[in-house]
Parts: sequence; C-alpha cells; structure tokens
Amino acid sequence: MKNKESEASMQQAEEKEAAAELFYREVLQLLNESKIPYMLGGGFALRHYTGIVRDIKDLDLFCKGGDYPRIMKFFAGHGFETEMTDVRWLAKIVKEDHFVDLIFNTVNNICNVDNVWFEHAPDSELFGMPVKLIPAEEMIWCKIYVQNRERYDGSDVNHTILKQGHNLDWKRLWNRMEQHWHLLFAQILSFQFVYPTERDIIPRWMYDRLLELATTQYELPAPVERVCLGPIIDQTQYGVDVREWAYKVTTMRTV
Repeated sequence: MKNKESEASMQQAEEKEAAAELFYREVLQLLNESKIPYMLGGGFALRHYTGIVRDIKDLDLFCKGGDYPRIMKFFAGHGFETEMTDVRWLAKIVKEDHFVDLIFNTVNNICNVDNVWFEHAPDSELFGMPVKLIPAEEMIWCKIYVQNRERYDGSDVNHTILKQGHNLDWKRLWNRMEQHWHLLFAQILSFQFVYPTERDIIPRWMYDRLLELATTQYELPAPVERVCLGPIIDQTQYGVDVREWAYKVTTMRTV
C-alpha cells in the first residue's frame, strides 16, 4: 500500500514538474518573440556561475523598469494573468498554478536594472530556448543586500566569488558598491574566513582600498543625523529603530 502511495506521489511530482517546464518554455519562447530585452536570474543563474543545483520553484526574469509594463501588456494579450506585485521592484506573469517573477529593481530601490546589465549579460540556454543571464557582478550586488532574518544570501555570494572571482570585473562591482563599501568589506572578510586558502581571489587593491576606508572613517567627524541603514538589508527587523528609537531611515539609490 505504501509503495503504491509512494509511486503515485512520485508520479504527481513528475507531472507537476513537467507542467512547470512547459509553462517556462512557453514564457521564454514568447519573450524571445516579443524582442523585449530580458535576462534570467535566480537559481538558474546561480547554477550557471557556481554549479549549485537547487529545486526551482519559479523563474526570475530581469528587465529594465521601462520594459516591464510592455512585457505585462504583451503577456496579457496572449491570455496570461499579470500582477503588479510591488511597484518598487516586482511584477508577475501567471498561468493557472505557475508564475514567473518579473524583476526590475530590488525592494530597497538600489539595484536598478540598467543597460550595463545587458552589456555584460552572457548567453545561455534553458529548456531549449536561448536566454541571457544576469551578470555575475550584478548578481553579487543584489545578493549582498539580502540579509533578512528569513533569508541570507551571503553563502551564494561567497560561492560565486569562489567560482568566478578570477573572471569578475571587480572595478565594476566596486562602482556598484562604493557608497555601501561596509557591506562589500564585510562580505570579503566573510569570504576570506570561509576560504582562507583562497583569499588571494580578492584583488589586493580592493582589499587595501576597503581597509583604508575602514581606518580613515575614524578620522572623520561622526554623522550628525541619527540614521539607521538597517532597512536597506532587512526591511522588517530594523523597524523598531524607526518606530521606537527615533532613527531616521533612507533607501537612497546608488549609481
């Protein structure tokens, strides 16, 4: 009896996976036909850059902020449901029990998808469809800010640095992260702790620059405004700082 139930459960799982694959293939085919630029991120991009395989529950598609309304309109015209989930960064394309995320920014309004992403997006293939992937540098940029209590992407960043560090455009990553250099320094120190034998993957100029900033900050006057930047990396756990402790908060976007 248990064997039959197990076989039935496996069959249902396989059917569900096959249905999801058909849906993803249809979405990618239509997107390619639309000629609207997009890139693939999420678990598929992580697999490409690190070799780590995870169960994929949805598809993360990245596009520019000016293009997501066009994509939503295009799919609505092909019988799909669309959802403006969060006007700051996220929409969805839905069909029955399946959906894809349409991402054009991050919830903290920092990692805005721009033309530079597309200039460095490598070509790949998924379900027989040609796709472009988000660049490794921009993937790191986005993931460094994901430090929620419920989800922390630091290990993804460390694995990406480990596997792609010698190929990364560190100057471009620095340009993305310069304003929030503390987070980049913390991540690099984490990487060197996790992989002490691979510390030299981090360019020496980068480490020296970050170390200089960390040292010279104590030579500067303390900030006048009592600001908490915590909500940039966790939008819930730092609420008490604003509500009860009178800290000001900002989600200022970087270049």
